[in-house]
Amino acid sequence: MRILIKQGEIINPSPAFPFQSSILIEDGIIKKISPQIEGKFDKVIEAKGKYVIPALWDVHAHLREPGREDEETIVTGGRAAVKGGYAGVCCMPNTQPPIDEPSVVEYIKERAKYSPSLIFPIGCISKRREGKELCEMGLLKEAGVVGFSDDGDPVTDSQLLRRAMEYSLSLNLPLILHCEDKALSGNGVMHEGLLSTILGLPGIPREAEELMVKRDLELARLTSARIHIAHLSSKGSVEYIKEAKNKGINVTCEVTPHHLLLTVEAVKEFNTNTKVNPPLREEEDRQALLEGLKNGIIDVISTDHAPHLSTEKEEDYLKAPFGMIGLEISFSLLYTELVLRGIFTLAELVKFMSFNPSKIFGLPGGEIKEGCPAFISIFDPEKEWVISKKEFASLSSNTPFLGKKVKGKFEWVIVEHKIPLENFELRG
Repeated sequence: MRILIKQGEIINPSPAFPFQSSILIEDGIIKKISPQIEGKFDKVIEAKGKYVIPALWDVHAHLREPGREDEETIVTGGRAAVKGGYAGVCCMPNTQPPIDEPSVVEYIKERAKYSPSLIFPIGCISKRREGKELCEMGLLKEAGVVGFSDDGDPVTDSQLLRRAMEYSLSLNLPLILHCEDKALSGNGVMHEGLLSTILGLPGIPREAEELMVKRDLELARLTSARIHIAHLSSKGSVEYIKEAKNKGINVTCEVTPHHLLLTVEAVKEFNTNTKVNPPLREEEDRQALLEGLKNGIIDVISTDHAPHLSTEKEEDYLKAPFGMIGLEISFSLLYTELVLRGIFTLAELVKFMSFNPSKIFGLPGGEIKEGCPAFISIFDPEKEWVISKKEFASLSSNTPFLGKKVKGKFEWVIVEHKIPLENFELRG
């Protein structure tokens, strides 16, 4: 199959400046990048005035299958992903049953055949995510996982985590760590501070995250293991990671769009779609996260896509589950709020959401160059739209950004020789 992307503005993580050119894709490989490409093609995509970027990779999403297919499935999550410009998603293992044995990995891989985006499973660190006994990590790697995590819960037992780190060295896969001291977070539902006192809601202090970040970094130093710290939320955590990287500790980390765009002030109206774990924190934390990205301390922006039924989120703030969705809207939100406001360049955003996650997790693509597999997204920067439930391919709509006008929308996603936005009729 020969696909021509004609006269788009190509954005690579490096060099940072866009250049107008055409791209020839042949049998899933980028064969030629040139201003003029002649010949016969199976598909011509007119991209003049559009940004042509490496397709995105989300290394932290909850697709709920198996177990909670009423909230999301691998197929609907995959459709949500391509609508948001993603070629693929790493799905977290807090499913029912969890991804703690090869048979569950095989199930996910079989279901992923029907997804328009690629799906990469993350395996559990401990059996049943109980933090008591290590999984057969080697067998999980053979089955196809790209990392290990008990996300949703920390590995509280330091000795068990040390053993997991030591074992992971021989497997050359990262541990993705949820850093939360459950004794400190307790029954908290929002950031602990003046506002939690005023609202009468139990709080979660920064230290619940920071103490576990510090412990996990020290264990990584002890073992020389490769770790990736999930969904940072606090200023102190950024400082700990900066210090660790300066010492040569093998750590990468991520931040979510909602922690970059929102603060605890969003909780004032008791909208349960603002209830996330870790919680939205204060402006000084948000600024530290932005600076962490700018300075290379934070490596990746991941959605932490966490779908829930509207009936679940209609509970009061104390009872509603943690989490919000993000696959379909994250890039447009960040483009509107951070790129158009001059906080980041578009090339930097591509680096955080495509190049860096692909390199850290060994995923294909991440840049547009001749000879590479064709993982490409085409973004219309002038398209204005309002985030609404009717837009979603996801089964869930739990986001506080409903009703927000954003600028920029993906028109095409190419996953090697496939064009899933077209094939799945999701271009509306």
